[in-house]
Amino acid sequence: MRMDVARHATLTGDFATANEFAANSDVSNMNDLELLVTGGALFNMGNYSASDAAFEEFNHRNINMTGFSVSREMATVSGGAMAAQYRPYMMDSLFVSYYQILSALAENRWSDARVIINQSYARQQKMSREYKQLLANRKNDTATAAQLAENIRNENSQWAAYADIMNPALTYLAGIYFLADHDWANAETYLGRADGMTQNTQCIATDLSMARAKTAPHDNTWVFIETGIAPRLTERRITIPWIVGNGMSMISIATATPKFTNDTTRISGGELIADIDKMFMTEFNEYSVNNAIRAAIGAAARAVLQSVAYNGNSRYSPLFGLGATIFSVATTSADVRSWATLPEYIYVMRTDTPKSGLLEIKANGNVIANVPMPNAGNHIVYIRVGVNTTAHVMDLR
Repeated sequence: MRMDVARHATLTGDFATANEFAANSDVSNMNDLELLVTGGALFNMGNYSASDAAFEEFNHRNINMTGFSVSREMATVSGGAMAAQYRPYMMDSLFVSYYQILSALAENRWSDARVIINQSYARQQKMSREYKQLLANRKNDTATAAQLAENIRNENSQWAAYADIMNPALTYLAGIYFLADHDWANAETYLGRADGMTQNTQCIATDLSMARAKTAPHDNTWVFIETGIAPRLTERRITIPWIVGNGMSMISIATATPKFTNDTTRISGGELIADIDKMFMTEFNEYSVNNAIRAAIGAAARAVLQSVAYNGNSRYSPLFGLGATIFSVATTSADVRSWATLPEYIYVMRTDTPKSGLLEIKANGNVIANVPMPNAGNHIVYIRVGVNTTAHVMDLR
């Protein structure tokens, strides 16, 4: 229910309400999901420093995104998936970097932006190794999986294999940063990766050509436009009664199912660079088998508990059995947590900085934002489309 409130508030542009998702205002007392939702809400409110503090707390806690947690596994089996700590998705950390870079640019912390880019690339490298392992472990080596594996082995096209997991918007943003800083080598590297991930995105191709020619951008504006809302997970539960010994037990298995919004907003003149639905489902599908196995193990453990309680020698065995049944049903849950206030799509536009001092953004043929702009210089504009569309303007060198 709290997540639904935060999602609705995000769609309407009421980020102050979305920020109330966290039960505590002190980032050190927030759980990981609260840090993510809070960081995103604060960023959209223009409170860049507080947003960065929330995201930094998340980063410090999640240095090893793909590591195994014994405490989380024990909590899942004994108390259900929702009793365990939130397991961040790999894509979460990349969106954290994406918003942190934008915050650094908004506050003119140019050197900090470079540090964040380097950190995000290190995480991408770790994630790529994890993703390779996931592909290698697939039981059915379909043509698609085989092609992905071949792309990974091919140095020239390896980044295309990660189009739906690495967040091309982050990679492109890093490339723009280096292009504006006249760091031609890094600009070509990052823009080349972004081009490989997206393929046939004109604005990226233009910037990549400039990086290769060592041509500095002049009076250009790049616009990153987020629309819609990310998938929401819901619980699907199956409960089966069965007679065991002296009483009736209940076997419950719960799994998570994603629900999509299918946003119909189409940015006029914009190019789709990131499909968050695909990014989320790429990771969700790879891990759903493991989650189903955990659910089955938990159900089996609770069934044994009920059987032992019902068939004890005590005269209170029926009562103990009933208590075990209630406990089993109550602690059966699917993990329906995700950073569900993220957008559904990210579009990009590349345009000349308007001499009029006003940047007009259209969607489906209608004006959705008039963004006040300096009439010269290089800039990045971030826009979150909603009932109350918000825009942030960042100066580039």
